[in-house]
Amino acid sequence: MTEIGREFVGLASPIVGRAGAGGHPCQGIWHTPKGVKPKVGFIATHYNVDFSEHYIASYLAERGFGYLGWNTRFRGMERAFLLDHAVAEIGVGVRWMKEVAGVEKVVVVGNSGGGSLMGAYQSQAVEPNITPTHDLAPLDCIDDLIAGDLYIFLAAHPGRPEIFANWLDASVIDESDPTATDPELDIYNPDHGPPFRPELVARVRAAQVARSNRISQWCKEELVRLNEAGIRDRLFVTNRVWADPRFVDPTLDPNNRPPNSCYFGDPKKANAGVFGVGLVNSLRTWLSMWSLTDSQAQAGPHGARITVPTLLIEADGDSGVFPSDADKILDAVAATDKTRVTLSGDHYFRDPSDARDRVADTIADWAASKI
Repeated sequence: MTEIGREFVGLASPIVGRAGAGGHPCQGIWHTPKGVKPKVGFIATHYNVDFSEHYIASYLAERGFGYLGWNTRFRGMERAFLLDHAVAEIGVGVRWMKEVAGVEKVVVVGNSGGGSLMGAYQSQAVEPNITPTHDLAPLDCIDDLIAGDLYIFLAAHPGRPEIFANWLDASVIDESDPTATDPELDIYNPDHGPPFRPELVARVRAAQVARSNRISQWCKEELVRLNEAGIRDRLFVTNRVWADPRFVDPTLDPNNRPPNSCYFGDPKKANAGVFGVGLVNSLRTWLSMWSLTDSQAQAGPHGARITVPTLLIEADGDSGVFPSDADKILDAVAATDKTRVTLSGDHYFRDPSDARDRVADTIADWAASKI
């Protein structure tokens, strides 16, 4: 078996300084076959999840590639996320791969929520288009990014705003009170099913969009109110965020996922709990990442600028990325050379036992055929 070398990479950000305790804003781990300087390197980053030890990194290093599991300063800091800042810090990692590690070809990997984030990076590198959130100043450092030579969507969501709108509990009628709900829109009300009637699903979807848009409008109004008082921003809580009808009813957007499941187990319990994405945000972070009306963290518009050969891998047992999500992503990508592969596994390809090897083989074979 190939021995894997792992090099810690800590780099400055073009936006903020090094932490007082010593940590660099941009950090990651460069995985390679030990003693080898690969000519082809992969990079993956997420909005807030630490990707430095990304699950597929060692598998691709074993197959002769380099893999930079990369983090912006927003790792573990979802509540402060700003898209243009994150894109700038992804650019730091890509430039290091080219100028320091000696990589000749860069493969951009958009995994899970990172699908739309890395799509935004590739889009900006091809044609600058990302604007600052709300009233913040533009960043010159995102106008000279290095575009990837290939692009991979791996169990990827179509965008932060879309998935969050689809997951929001449509029954919430008071954002300050998690117990205040409309039972007619509650998918966990046993009177509704599952299976769910099409008309109920349509009403739930409309109410989810309306809830998302209400929060966005409140954020903009609250920013004006606070700024007039000399306050820049504030944090707020979004309750009940695990209520996609597809979590409960496997006949909707069917794949091989287990029924009544989400990334945090039982969706009804998760919906009443305090774990998950998007629970705590600043006003600007909501507008930058989650807002259907304002966020640029959506794969669709950026897909029009992804023209390099593209591979989309979906997991047939994914309980949070569904076949229609893969359809939307691939339809949006402008590349004429695009391939879709469905492999057995859950969202992280932990099961079956050889799932990650099959993912790595698929990626390695495809990349080798394109470079």
